[in-house]
Amino acid sequence: MAFRGKVFFITGASSGIGREMALQLSRQGALLLLGARNLKALEELKSEINSVGPSRCEVARCDVTRREELEACVAQGLKLFGRIDTVVANAGFGVYGKLEECDLEDFRRQFDTNVFGVLRTIYASLDALKKSRGQLAIIGSVGGYIGRPGLSAYSMSKFSLRGLAQSLREELRPCGVRVALISPGMVVSDVRKNAVLGARVDKGLKFPETQFLRVKTKVAVAEILDALRKGKEEAVITRHGRVLAGLMRLMPGLTTRALAGLHRSQERKLLGAEDARI
Repeated sequence: MAFRGKVFFITGASSGIGREMALQLSRQGALLLLGARNLKALEELKSEINSVGPSRCEVARCDVTRREELEACVAQGLKLFGRIDTVVANAGFGVYGKLEECDLEDFRRQFDTNVFGVLRTIYASLDALKKSRGQLAIIGSVGGYIGRPGLSAYSMSKFSLRGLAQSLREELRPCGVRVALISPGMVVSDVRKNAVLGARVDKGLKFPETQFLRVKTKVAVAEILDALRKGKEEAVITRHGRVLAGLMRLMPGLTTRALAGLHRSQERKLLGAEDARI
């Protein structure tokens, strides 16, 4: 029960990985400060947690593109709990579309949430983490190791987080703040449901999914929490994620071409299914 009594601040906690992390942490006795744009979903999660678990949970509307909302959320948590031990910068989404199907504004939107949203989260909570000599967990992606066709904006954002985590790890070590980069593979979550098509993408086209590689959210989150418990500085989550990241280091060209071929195959199947329904 390493997390009992520890205060966690989780962004993007209303669904997917963030929501499941809150549920699992609550069962382990953690104290929770949860932020997301969907306040109704957060309130429902709070009721679920506080009705069955021994932990306390507080929620606040928190859009990571708005620094003032993050600062207000952190202030609320400090007022209630007195400290923050772990910050999980989890909020994010994906822009789907090939380069010529997107424009610069699509890339800006992607970075504003996935990169600058993480930075705003860090700036808002850094003083609290220094005081508690706590832990900063940045949720990246296997997409930060491997660029896939149609996901250049998303992969760029996640590659950026790898560089950020590596730099901050040594910058913040003298302050006693541990930095972890957690990079899930394909997990059942709302990241695809919430994906945004590029400005010039045919709005009828959905994101091609590789269903057989997707891992249940509960399984992935349990692995994430295990990595945080052990104090790992970098962890690729899910077996297939570790395999893909490893292959990319050993055989980058072959791995990239194989994934591109898989993507084209999934795209053809998706377009075929769309044609069959017309």
